[in-house]
Amino acid sequence: MLNRRHIRIKVMQALYALSQSENQDLIKEEKFMNASTAQMYDLYLVMVDLLVEIHAYAKDYLEKSQQKMLATESDKNPNLKFVNNKVLVNLSENELLQKELKKAKLNNWRLDSEYVVLIFESLTSSEFYADYMNIAETSYKEDRDFVIQFFTDFVAPNDKLYEYLEDYRLTWLDDLPVVNTTIIKRLSKLKPNSPESTILPKLYKDEEDRQYAKDLLLRTSRNDEEFEAEILGNTPNWDQDRIATLDKILIKMALCEFLKFSSIPIKVTINEYLELSKEYSTPKSSIFINGVLDRLVKKYKKEGRLNKAGRGLIE
Repeated sequence: MLNRRHIRIKVMQALYALSQSENQDLIKEEKFMNASTAQMYDLYLVMVDLLVEIHAYAKDYLEKSQQKMLATESDKNPNLKFVNNKVLVNLSENELLQKELKKAKLNNWRLDSEYVVLIFESLTSSEFYADYMNIAETSYKEDRDFVIQFFTDFVAPNDKLYEYLEDYRLTWLDDLPVVNTTIIKRLSKLKPNSPESTILPKLYKDEEDRQYAKDLLLRTSRNDEEFEAEILGNTPNWDQDRIATLDKILIKMALCEFLKFSSIPIKVTINEYLELSKEYSTPKSSIFINGVLDRLVKKYKKEGRLNKAGRGLIE
């Protein structure tokens, strides 16, 4: 689920917290990074569980409608298309998913059910829902396409849900785009006989990425003085106190990748940290960071310090 860019964001956040702490404790910040990363998986579970709870609410709503004293014909014989959606039924009956939710003690939508109702009502009042309900029979693929579109158009962009997640856990805001993209990818892989684990992703793609996260944090922090000196020596016309703390952290992380990660191409490193600066720092940060990194790459090439392994890693 985590890609390299998101790993860099997690490391950046940990290094920023470390820089703002009076008692700098690298072990504590590593634990913070690991906890923040693990919480991303919690967010994934919460968002998938939202689909499950909307489906459960729809079933309960139909049952209550049938029991009304003055039930209409449509109440007595409701359209079951949504509650019989094969993908939603599979998710609702997924014991592995329920086990993961229970283990993480995630019960959000049972406690804050108004968001379930809000999204369900938004869906059921749409033409998209009406068109689906009017189809006589659908295949598993058509049911899956409906759920993917439902999630994409009604769940992921919901402002009230976004505010709720922000209030519940601030770090989830950075995680949400990656989580939503992963959910869509996982849903698209579902087939009638898919194992229950199909919907549940690994947090890290592989052990190499897990180690990369740890190494980037530790190596950047432990070489902080060296990287600080490099910044000072290559920004002579800048007031050092006015260089944004986050800009310095991004430059130091890039220098760490230049010098301590032989398999990451120079261009990849530069492009990644420029993109992060555009998203998280000041409007002019990317220009400043690009200038510093460009000077240092040229310097390191002259000194023969860019020990990159593999073809095409230095240009």
